[in-house]
Amino acid sequence: MGMIGLGNMGAPMAVNLLAAFPGSLTVTARSRDRAAAVLTAGASWVDTPGDVAQASDVVILMVPDLPQVDELLFGEGGMAEAPTTCVVVVCSSVSPTGIRATDERLRRQTDGRMRIVDAPVSGGTEGAAAATLSIMVGGADADVSLVVPVLSACGTPVHLGPLGSGDIAKACNQLIVAATMAAISEASVIAERSGLDLDALLTLLQGGYAGSRVLETKKNRLVERDYSPTGAARYMVKDLSFAHAAAVETATAAPVLDALRSQFDGLVAAGLGDDDLAVIHRYIRGPE
Repeated sequence: MGMIGLGNMGAPMAVNLLAAFPGSLTVTARSRDRAAAVLTAGASWVDTPGDVAQASDVVILMVPDLPQVDELLFGEGGMAEAPTTCVVVVCSSVSPTGIRATDERLRRQTDGRMRIVDAPVSGGTEGAAAATLSIMVGGADADVSLVVPVLSACGTPVHLGPLGSGDIAKACNQLIVAATMAAISEASVIAERSGLDLDALLTLLQGGYAGSRVLETKKNRLVERDYSPTGAARYMVKDLSFAHAAAVETATAAPVLDALRSQFDGLVAAGLGDDDLAVIHRYIRGPE
């Protein structure tokens, strides 16, 4: 198997793959230094994405968006140049329509030797490290059957339908995450300005109906006002745009989604997009 995209999410996923399948992972990156931890864990290095495809039946991509996926597939030394057969697993959060178009292009250029499965993940860097990611899978049955045993080393993969289904599920996931993060942040600002102890309040709320995985992982960041990034908040703008497109396509009224898009657009415009998702707390607080 192969993996490209060894950042905050991809590197721990790769380490978990190596723990489950020792010595079976081939990687490449912009520089060998970026792959150092994964190479130390037992991965093999090659120079190009095409070389990764040549060595693999399944290749996982964990890069920001479709332009980066397309570059790995169709750029110089790209995977489509390899003469082998493999399934490409795109774990990035991308457009459902876009991933179908990329799959058609890949099939056409490789005479059907390469196909795509979309498998975006949820659970953050904590879930990537602990191999507890929720993995939303879309693709043909035969292709998914090949990749599920591999993805199981990183969390819980569930096949939700044809290609693009994983990314629709991820858009729905991000709508819920964004709404939860915004609601917690808004409530926190109200509580703080009312003189409540925020740490005590959020700890209490976690034990009731307001409790959530988002609150569990972001509570300390809100209390300490620590917005150092585990994942950039600006990516939520992209993800919410995919949710908006799905809402339009399904003729679904989405007032909460519309409000969230406005908030996150404003957050990015205010120069906070490279901070953690919890930075919406700072955005809601406003200048101090």
